[in-house]
This record gives sequence, C-alpha cells and structure tokens, in this order.
Amino acid sequence: MVQQDEATHLVEVITSGRAVLGIELGSTRIKACLIGPDHAPIATGSHDWENQLVDGVWTYSLDAVWAGLQDCFARLVDDVEERYGVRPTTFGAIGVSAMMHGYLAFDAADELLVPFRTWRNTSTGRAAAELTELFGYNIPLRWSVAHLYQAILDDEPHVPEIAHVTTLAGYVHWRLTGRKVLGVGDASGLFPVDPETKDYDRRLLGLFDELLAERRPGLTAEALFPEALPAGQEAGRLTADGAALLDPTGALQPGIPLCPPEGDAGTGMVGTNSVAPRTGNVSAGTSIFAMVVLERALSSVHHELDFVTTPGGDLVAMVHCNNGASELGAWAELFGQFATAVGSPAGPDEVFDALFRAALEGDADGGGLLAYNYLAGEPITGLEEGRPLFVRTPDSRLTLANFMRTQIYGAFGTLALGMKVLAEEDVALDAMFAHGGLFRTAGVAQRFLAAAIGAPVAVGRTAAEGGAWGVAVLAAYLGASDELDLGTYLNDRVFAGAALEVVEPDAADVAGFAAYLEQYSAGLAIERAATESIQNRKERSPAA
Repeated sequence: MVQQDEATHLVEVITSGRAVLGIELGSTRIKACLIGPDHAPIATGSHDWENQLVDGVWTYSLDAVWAGLQDCFARLVDDVEERYGVRPTTFGAIGVSAMMHGYLAFDAADELLVPFRTWRNTSTGRAAAELTELFGYNIPLRWSVAHLYQAILDDEPHVPEIAHVTTLAGYVHWRLTGRKVLGVGDASGLFPVDPETKDYDRRLLGLFDELLAERRPGLTAEALFPEALPAGQEAGRLTADGAALLDPTGALQPGIPLCPPEGDAGTGMVGTNSVAPRTGNVSAGTSIFAMVVLERALSSVHHELDFVTTPGGDLVAMVHCNNGASELGAWAELFGQFATAVGSPAGPDEVFDALFRAALEGDADGGGLLAYNYLAGEPITGLEEGRPLFVRTPDSRLTLANFMRTQIYGAFGTLALGMKVLAEEDVALDAMFAHGGLFRTAGVAQRFLAAAIGAPVAVGRTAAEGGAWGVAVLAAYLGASDELDLGTYLNDRVFAGAALEVVEPDAADVAGFAAYLEQYSAGLAIERAATESIQNRKERSPAA
C-alpha cells in the first residue's frame, strides 16, 4: 500500500481529473497506465490478446480491439479503486498508442473494407520494392503505403471504395475523438515524413500521386492519409460516443483532450528518454526493434533500415525485426509445464527469472548452439515466412545455461545484423535504452544486448510499463509544449534524477556474441530450407 499522505494526495489528483491516462495496444497485450503530476505510474490495467492468422493474413478483429480496450480500461479503474478507494470519471489528458504500420482501409461511410492487416504480414514485396526504387527511400514490407499500393497492384475489389487509410492507433483515436489524425512518429511509418516540415514528404507524395493517377485515377495520397501532428498539439477531445466506447458503464465523461496518437516506436523513445541525437532505444516484445536518433541522413539506402521520426519529428533510423520474444515465451511455458509435471509448479515470472539467471552461467558463445525465433517472416534476412528452430552439432555443449543464453542471443540475432549496418555508416551511439518485459530480470537480457550492439545499455524504472507509460507522458506534455520542446521536457521534468541501471559491454560477451552471430548468419540457410520444406499445420491438406 502507498503511504497515507501520498495516497491522500493521489486521491485528490484522481478525483480532480488531473491524472493522465495512456493506453497502448501492443501485439500481445493492451495496457493502460495512469500517471500523476510527477509522471510516476499510479495505477495500471491490462488485457491479453493475440493476433489471428485468417486466410493467410495476420489480423485482429475490430470487435477484439474494443472488447480489449474496454476490459483494459475497466481493470485500470478497478486498480484505482483498490489502491485509493475512488473510481475516476475524467482525466487531465489521454494518449493512445499502438503497434505501428499495417493497413486499415475504410470507405466513405467509414466502414472497414477488409480485415485489419498488421505489420506482421509480408505479402507486400512487389509494392515495397517498386516504391523503394521510385522514392530512393527504403519502404519496408510492413509500412501502410506498401500495403495500400500492393492492394492497388493486385486490383483488389475493395480498392475503388477506399476513402481513407490509417493505422491502429489512428483508428482508435478517430473513434474516440472524431478526428482522423496521426502523431508524426506514427505517420512516418505510414508514409515517409520530411523532418524539416514534420509532415509527409511533399516530393514523395507527388511521385506517389503520379503512380495513383496511372492505376487509380481520382485517388490522391493527401486525401487518403490522416493529418500528421507533432507532439504537444491537441489532437481532439473525447466525444460522448468515444467515452461510451471506452467505458460502456457511462461513468467516463467526455471533453478530455487527447494528444496525437502515436506508434509503439515513438512511445518507446519517450519512455526511454531517447529523442535526442546519438541516443537510441530497443523495444522488445512480439517484435523487437532498435531506434537510433540520427545527426545526419545516411549515405545510401539499406534494406535493413527504415527511417521514421521521433514524436517531435526528428529523423530516426529503425532496425525492425518481426520476431522478438514470443519464442522465448513459448519455451518458458514449456519449462513451466515441466515444473508442474514433476510436482513443483511455478508462476510465469518465477520460471522466466530462473531461466534467465541460468543463462548467465552459459558459455560466452552459447556452447555451439543456435536458436532462431522466426515465427513469422523476417525481411531483414530475406525470409517471407518463419520456422522457429533450435540447432546444434554433435559436439555442442547442450546445457540449460547454454540453451537459455542461445535463446536470448537468438532474440537479438537479427537486430544485431541491422545494427552492423549503422556501425558501417559510422553512426555514433552514446547510449542505448532498453524497455519491455524481456528486461524485467535485472542484468540478463540487458547484458547480452550490450554485447550484441557493442554499446552501453540502460534500463530504467519504467522498463516494464513500456509504451502505455510513454504515451501517458506525451499526453501530459500537452500542458507544457508552449514552454518546452519535447527533449527538454523529458530531461527536466520527467527523467530528472531518474534511476538508471547501465551495463557496459563485457569483452568476453562481445567476443562470444560475435562468434555466435557468425554461426547464426551461416545457419540462415537452414531456416530458409525449413520454410521451403515444412508447411504450417493449417496449410497442410487434410490428407497430409
């Protein structure tokens, strides 16, 4: 329980509507975080969900979106009541964030035309390649414009009906406020953004409009895309309909201001105070990605990298890997089942902690073991599909410690390949901040990540709160944007005096990971052969 004086203060903050709410729709969890005037979390709520592979498309239904949001919000309110004895009916501000990219297309009547296509789909190869060549700017498979253009190339029946497209965060924000807008960071994963204007790149919009004119006369990018807004601008207010969507009990009051909806990359940057040049962050969840804020544009296009912006509009190089911690979670669940089978049941946190700590005892190179966490395709390594693999040779050292070190190394393998490209471009990196549940066990994944990227890795007190806390901070920034730029606000008001645990790269770990990565790169041929030879169960014929 919180101390009595603090609790009394927080009750007043909550009942007066000064607490700020952040909600993020992640790949496996929808999470809400309520913060007070000092930006510290005071209550949380969450809802677990999972994407579905339907007719070959990774998707979430919109019904699942709203059921999940309502459950998450209800759990947050319950947590507030349990802690402080009150139930909030209003907030100082609200922020919405979600996994970036993907494709949500609506007609003129605001009806969804095709099921939501998430970032995880890799069916946009031709569109991404053509746009990258035309723009001279890497357009990854998961970007919204790649999904849109691929639908046009394929003459999909819904294309003539498209009136607007958006991201998941943009969709939720629109339904809550009535405004079709995006934060500039989320917008930069829909279409390239010019960091000078902090808006869609006008030259590239013109080139894209020429393509549209050839194939679909009457369509224009500007008409299809949401308005892009930098952090600090009010992006609408909660409507009565929006309040009812979030809280069907009717207790939540309309009129609350919302900040621009952001992507999980942007909230990760905010949540780790890495919006300044020469800083970066790694977000580890179902996917894993690194963001490095640049001092200058790179010399050439690299397929391993794409460029987005901070929520303030500054240029960021992004190494995005489709596959993150899901395979680690599957192995942890298996070991948990084994513990139960031998009569020593353990909770998920206990299992993770034991396995991660075992990894510290493993050989620096993983003992000759290899692990691939490829549940889905991985564009950085040129794979359209994934097959999780664990591989060893007869002379490998198969121990629990080596197995777990290898699994964690595997979660960082593709990321390390992308980071090597940045190193070859002489991009300077003073510090990398890490967040996400992978880093909850102190000093394990953090240490191995430092070895993988060859830079110090810092983890702060909000590492496990992640993007929901980050977007709550962006919502709180609405009240200070007239006075301070975002970087100064974070340094002076949010992270001043924040406790950080910093791990420097260990020389033995660096050498060991380098040896592991060499084998990992060579072993990608095994992964490729597996995707060609082994079908998913749902793809097999009944007679198979």
